[in-house]
Amino acid sequence: MGRPLSSAELVAEAPVHPDLAFNGYVCAHVVHALEQLGVFRKLAEDRVLEIPVFCARNELDESVVRSLVDAAESFGYLESEGDRVRTTGTGEQAHRLLGFFTWGVGGYHDVFAHAAAIASGARRFGVDLHRDEGMVALGSAQADTALMRHILDSEIAGIEFGTLVDLGAGVSERVCRLVDARPGSRGIGIDISKSATDLALETVQRYGLGGTVEPVCADVLDMLFNGHRVPGAETADVVLSFMFLHDLLAAPEHRHEVIPRMRETFPSAHTFLFGDTTIRPRTGESLPIFSSGFELAHALMGVPIHTRREYEEIFTRGGMRIRRTVPFGAPHTYLFVLEPV
Repeated sequence: MGRPLSSAELVAEAPVHPDLAFNGYVCAHVVHALEQLGVFRKLAEDRVLEIPVFCARNELDESVVRSLVDAAESFGYLESEGDRVRTTGTGEQAHRLLGFFTWGVGGYHDVFAHAAAIASGARRFGVDLHRDEGMVALGSAQADTALMRHILDSEIAGIEFGTLVDLGAGVSERVCRLVDARPGSRGIGIDISKSATDLALETVQRYGLGGTVEPVCADVLDMLFNGHRVPGAETADVVLSFMFLHDLLAAPEHRHEVIPRMRETFPSAHTFLFGDTTIRPRTGESLPIFSSGFELAHALMGVPIHTRREYEEIFTRGGMRIRRTVPFGAPHTYLFVLEPV
């Protein structure tokens, strides 16, 4: 089947005709359903899935599963012979990019479905309309594993650190993995979600890093602007933030103070690694996977996002030197490697 495509190579030609738009809508939901049922995972492990056995083992309605398999076969993602199902080359690509489907269909289905109500004022995001935070986190983790992790590992391999801080750490999987690979180091994973922080304690136990990695439930904006102190954070050599910076920059009144406050909050840090998705350039007649969904979702939530150039100007204005800007797996997503001036 040849070389796997990168996410940046997976583009749809514009205009997207109505037949493709509608079929794509259905296909995305089929892919997400199969992912939730474990079909892609089973096929990745065993190459072949026996529908009756799989359904019996997982207590699934066989007729519904067959309907989903038939639909996936019509889209070219699966192929079947009797009860036996295999993945096609296109299906293998979908499996690699499942994080986008989990993020979009699983995480933002209600937001996208109620876009008109948001526009009319009948519904308000964050008040009576919410995204599925668990699905957003899962989709982000899937995309990180498939598309970004190896890039971060390559970048951080050449960076010395004794203490690592991850802002918006979720369940602290990333900070645990990086500290585990660097004997003698320690880490702090900071996240505003108590449930994520509770799960992070389990992550720390799974890695056997108790006393070495500390999950902390805290609001990063409180750390930057309200003097909230996280013990040990001031000694951090390296500070990470992934797919979170646009949230920190959301309020226009202190947007240009975020980076200077980062330097003050982490005075010992010699390297900051910030990864985020940017606004796609409006050139050409193609739409890369993920970009349109990311842009629309944040518009509906009222969270501004930025171009690559705007990010670089914010960093420079805030007193950072851009050591390098690295394409970061997903389309128009970059890893900014920064150092204080």
